[in-house]
Amino acid sequence: MTGKMIPIVANDGGKFSAYLALPPAGKGPGLIVLQEIFGVNRHIRDVADHYAEEGYVVLAPDLFWRMQPGVQLGYTGQDSQQALGFYQRFDVDQGMKDIADTVRTLRGMHECDGKVGALGFCLGGKLAYLAAIRCEVNAAISYYGVAIEQNLDEARKSKCPILFHFAGKDRFVTGAAREQVRKALAGRDDAEFYLYPDADHAFNRRDGDSFHASAASLAQSRTLAVLHRALGPRYDLNALWDAHTGDEFDIRDVDQTMATMVKDAYVNHIPTMTGGTGYKNLHAFYKNHFIPGLPKDVKITPVSRTIGSDRVVDELLFSFTHDIEIDWMLPGVPPTGRHVDIPLIAVVQFRGGKIYNEHIYWDQASALIQVGLLKPNGLPIVGIDATRKLLDETLPSNTLIKTASK
Repeated sequence: MTGKMIPIVANDGGKFSAYLALPPAGKGPGLIVLQEIFGVNRHIRDVADHYAEEGYVVLAPDLFWRMQPGVQLGYTGQDSQQALGFYQRFDVDQGMKDIADTVRTLRGMHECDGKVGALGFCLGGKLAYLAAIRCEVNAAISYYGVAIEQNLDEARKSKCPILFHFAGKDRFVTGAAREQVRKALAGRDDAEFYLYPDADHAFNRRDGDSFHASAASLAQSRTLAVLHRALGPRYDLNALWDAHTGDEFDIRDVDQTMATMVKDAYVNHIPTMTGGTGYKNLHAFYKNHFIPGLPKDVKITPVSRTIGSDRVVDELLFSFTHDIEIDWMLPGVPPTGRHVDIPLIAVVQFRGGKIYNEHIYWDQASALIQVGLLKPNGLPIVGIDATRKLLDETLPSNTLIKTASK
């Protein structure tokens, strides 16, 4: 944990605590993280720390303080039953007043630039929805919010962009409830709804049984898209990615390359499963394999680039003369001296202005054909023709389909 607990004065004179996490820059837009029924436990603090790394000044208020200050529960056994009891006794209207006090406190902090979003899970997902109506936040994100349908009479009063993440297998938020929420906000250009069919309730909770990695990752990108538009911060992912590839391929400096990445970054070259996870392993990979294994004449030709909220997708032509053993692409293959041109895709995820991961794909069959290690011999694979077709769409299609019409 990188944050600390701070006091918040309630409008009625009481005092409660909130977990504060600051971004690396020390200041930025504000974000309120609203708890599940288990209190401001490790998971909620982890979420706060994560969004602080994304550039937000984050406060996670203790919303159960009027019943019992400092609730931090697990997800099974007696803890689960105790959490359910807190949920059943929780006064939503009073809780919203405490959230309004949290928003007011955050906006008044010198670290906050004045804009504030609300992000909540489960019970907090409902409270984030209500914050869009009652607390004058600039954006609201609801993850599998429970019982939102009970407050849909207020839906049209929401004053900011709002995003709903729903789980297809969620027994606490039924399909009928999801549809009620959708209909209540129908026609709103700033209301977004996403369903993750194979995910269950709490799919974003990493330390829970229902964690669903792909749903959580996709939901996070959609969340950041809304937050970036409404609050900022705005990172120049185009320039950041260009700087990283320049350090790799032009300057060929390991430490400068690593300086563009977060400490727990990872790289996965999908066809050969080469790369590394974490600073130590990835640094060793760049130092001992990737950078010294780059051919002298390696050339990258851009074909297309798509930039999202936290990702860049590059479509490239990767060209080189096989004058050195490239053990991250062609491990164990001595230099053949042959020229290779292959299509390559890089999917790059960023976190707080630095690279978090790279998923790199290329046509390994085409590479093996071009260095003379694989013969098509009737197999449904091609060599340099794949590159030629990438650059010239008018070249013939369906040449591998024997029954294709001419």
